[in-house]
Amino acid sequence: MAGLADRPGTAPAATGSARPDDAPYDALERRSVDERAAALARDLPAALARAMTAPGLAAHLAGLDPAAVTDRAALARLPVLRKSELGAAQKAAPPFGGFTVTPAAGFAHVFQSPGPIYEPGGIGHDWWRMGRFLHACGVGRGDIVQNCFGYHLTPAGMIFESGARAVGAAVLPAGTGQTDLQVQAAADVGASVYCGTPDYLKVILDRAEELGVSLGFTRAAVGGGALFPSLRADYEARGIVTRQCYATADLGNIAYESLAMEGMIVDEGVVVEIVRPGTGDPVPEGEVGEVVVTTLNPDYPLVRFATGDLSAVLPGASPCGRSNMRIKGWMGRADQTTKIKGMFVRPEQVAALVARHPEIARARVIATREGEMDVMTVRIESPAQESAGYEGSVIAALKLKGRVEVVAPGSLPNDGKVIEDLRVYD
Repeated sequence: MAGLADRPGTAPAATGSARPDDAPYDALERRSVDERAAALARDLPAALARAMTAPGLAAHLAGLDPAAVTDRAALARLPVLRKSELGAAQKAAPPFGGFTVTPAAGFAHVFQSPGPIYEPGGIGHDWWRMGRFLHACGVGRGDIVQNCFGYHLTPAGMIFESGARAVGAAVLPAGTGQTDLQVQAAADVGASVYCGTPDYLKVILDRAEELGVSLGFTRAAVGGGALFPSLRADYEARGIVTRQCYATADLGNIAYESLAMEGMIVDEGVVVEIVRPGTGDPVPEGEVGEVVVTTLNPDYPLVRFATGDLSAVLPGASPCGRSNMRIKGWMGRADQTTKIKGMFVRPEQVAALVARHPEIARARVIATREGEMDVMTVRIESPAQESAGYEGSVIAALKLKGRVEVVAPGSLPNDGKVIEDLRVYD
């Protein structure tokens, strides 16, 4: 990960066409495992010490000795911060809930996302770290980026604009909507790169065909929605290389695709963990769990921030030469809270059930309907043969009676679900 003193400068120049996939953004991308561990041990304690000068984080991390947190194992012992907690803190102490080191008036922008949740924004070099992704897409000097992310209230437009600035590309701040004007502007200015949601590019391209206008897009850097394989194939058939990133308004860029197209490479400015939903406990490599991110942004540090998204670690390194951890990309939502028999059942309750019995590997709550009644079935991976020994724990942890089925270890699907709602409502 990038240390506080390791912020990269402007990426090498491009010529308006995609570079070879092995062109690095900076030396950080090629570090060895040992080099990454040494950088983490050096940077994490200092960043945490600075983070704890923010009163909200100081309260959340009460009693923490930052000097003792020098590796991933130590980081994994810290509490997880959930968006609901951040929202509650912002209501009590607007706008940022005491989670920023810099005061609100010290930022370049204050954004509002649905919730509402307020996010700060800076204009320092690539404040959201989006340049690394655009560079991996082959974007740089000589390109004109048509930025179709919104500039109104939410930060997506500025996130991608700052990334384009970091790699030396010009920006047409197009925003959303007004498709005919988008087509005209793309043709008139010679836009070579599209940035926006995956599906809106097709709207622009299809409208351009209807109008008989030829556009010059050769690359698309997308986010904010699912890039379906059929949509990617459609763009590729039109000569547009399309790659996606995984980013949030709170954290900036988290991971991104390179031209190698094998999973998503974790950004150098964050630490990503995959944890069991409802807990902060890291899962084994390859197992699906919730994405938890620590970003050491010196203005807005978030420590073990739970995204609510599911993913899994992809073993090995990318063929493109970037050596950081890879994840499989977005695999659903971790917040599987479900109401059964009028009572909410939450992932953390399922985690509490598992914690009661060391022999339980995993558990899953399944909600179904029989007649006009809700039915809760709890499947437990355990070497035990009888279910009776778990019935009391199910009631204690979930506050509901339910059927208990014991299954062999490894039987439950590796999809990150701990609560599955199979009820049909139509």
